[in-house]
Amino acid sequence: MRLGVRAALVDGVEVPGDVVVADGRILEVGTAPAGAGGLAVPGFLDLHINGVVGVDFLSTDLEGYRAAGAALAATGVTGYLPTFITSPLGDYEGALAVAAAAAAELDGAGARVLGVHLEGPYLSPAWPGAHDPEQLRRPDVEEALGLCDLGPVRMMTLAPEREGGLDLVSALTARGIVVSCGHTDADTATANAAFDRGARAITHIYNAHRRWTARDPGVAGAALVRPGVTVQAIVDHVHLAPEAAYAAFLAAGDRFSLVTDAMEAAGQGDGTYRLGRREVEVHGARAELEDGLLAGSVLTLDAAVRNLAGCGASTADAVWAATGAPARLLGDPELGILRVGGRANVTVLDDDLRVVRTLVDGAEQFAATA
Repeated sequence: MRLGVRAALVDGVEVPGDVVVADGRILEVGTAPAGAGGLAVPGFLDLHINGVVGVDFLSTDLEGYRAAGAALAATGVTGYLPTFITSPLGDYEGALAVAAAAAAELDGAGARVLGVHLEGPYLSPAWPGAHDPEQLRRPDVEEALGLCDLGPVRMMTLAPEREGGLDLVSALTARGIVVSCGHTDADTATANAAFDRGARAITHIYNAHRRWTARDPGVAGAALVRPGVTVQAIVDHVHLAPEAAYAAFLAAGDRFSLVTDAMEAAGQGDGTYRLGRREVEVHGARAELEDGLLAGSVLTLDAAVRNLAGCGASTADAVWAATGAPARLLGDPELGILRVGGRANVTVLDDDLRVVRTLVDGAEQFAATA
């Protein structure tokens, strides 16, 4: 099957010509003649998303995942980590079982579930954000590993400064689970200690963690200058001013990774919604608790790519932040790439960086109508 594109983005370079897909793999790149238009790029990856189009991943069923997968494919996403906000421990077992079933669905389900991101419950009471402070827990290695045994946990956000936090970082990384520092009051020394123990990311930089000072830049400052640490950011121009987002991108370079932190209101419009067990009001681009605290977003990943490009990033760098950077954090060499022999997880963008087509393992999951 030929995609009919004018070029493909391969290792950050636009290669003129069409792309040929066969048996779920990229067979050819740069095939003549080129198609009429469109740029083929690696499929987008969202490692922090609580929900979309009325689906809250913590409480949905398999049909909800199918609806979410289709909606995400329409935004160029080919793989994602459904993210569970801090909740009573009893809420996780059923949610993880449903996520495991969704991850096992390989045909016709839109974007692919790549595992689960547990954002909590081992977070700082000083920086709960939209997480229910009453459900935050002291880090407990045995308890946390027990949660991970219940389903396909691939990533966990935690506060390393809490008693037992650094030991939990070590235990999770020994299991191959990605650890991200977030909702944390960690100072710079503690952040670096967590990175020394194997933590590899910061969750939504400049949101819900100790504020930066010149003498103690905290987890944000440590992450921005630390080789190998992925800097995740919500580039919706609500969580971060464009200048702050672009400055973080310039500092982090190819370690900068876009996430949405979207909740079920994404794609739904204004109204009252749920984020886990909490009620959220959505007005325009803002999702807030009743006290005005931001509670996730209504961002889509294709919009985040356009926003980053609008800040000044090149198309190649903006796409990398939604593909190569998150793939490297997950440690999966088959994701975030577009090259001959690779899996055909492909997003096709028009000249305005809008999604016109999405393939997951070579199967078309979205095609824009004229």
